Amino acid sequence: MQLLSQLKIGQQAVISAIEADEMLFHRLSALGFRVGKPLSIIRQANFNGPLQVRLGTTDVILRSAEAARIRINAHAN
Repeated sequence: MQLLSQLKIGQQAVISAIEADEMLFHRLSALGFRVGKPLSIIRQANFNGPLQVRLGTTDVILRSAEAARIRINAHAN
């Protein structure tokens, strides 16, 4: 298991856990981040900047600190 913030561009994964305080957990849930949901990284800004994450057909921009709260199981490409 690894963190979403460690996922490489283009790699796919499935969310296995969200380890955040209640407010962040609810915000991520509202954006579509739920256990068992597949996702992929589209791109990342320079200097450990925000990530563009694709959840199904939706793209979400996520801070690296928030991505570090999401545990994933990465698929081997």
